[in-house]
Formats: sequence, C-alpha cells, structure tokens
Amino acid sequence: MDKDKPRMFSAQDVRQGEIILKRRWQRLIFIGGLVAAVLVILLVRFAG
Repeated sequence: MDKDKPRMFSAQDVRQGEIILKRRWQRLIFIGGLVAAVLVILLVRFAG
C-alpha cells in the first residue's frame, strides 16, 4: 500500500450506527437519561 495516497472507505463501512429501542423499557431508560442530563445542566446553571 502506498503511504502517500489517502485511504478510501466506502460509505457503508463508515456510516454511524443506529439507536434501536425496540422495547418500551429501553425507550423509557433512554428518554429518562436525556431528561436527567437536562435537569443536571439546569441545576448546575441555577445553583451557582
């Protein structure tokens, strides 16, 4: 392989993964984590 040429990757190989939440409890945990992150940011912002 020639080191001067940039490596080429197909779009299929480098695409981002998907978040697959099939079950209700998976969706609840995911949404709960997002809500918790927002609450922590708000608490830190208004506490100081």
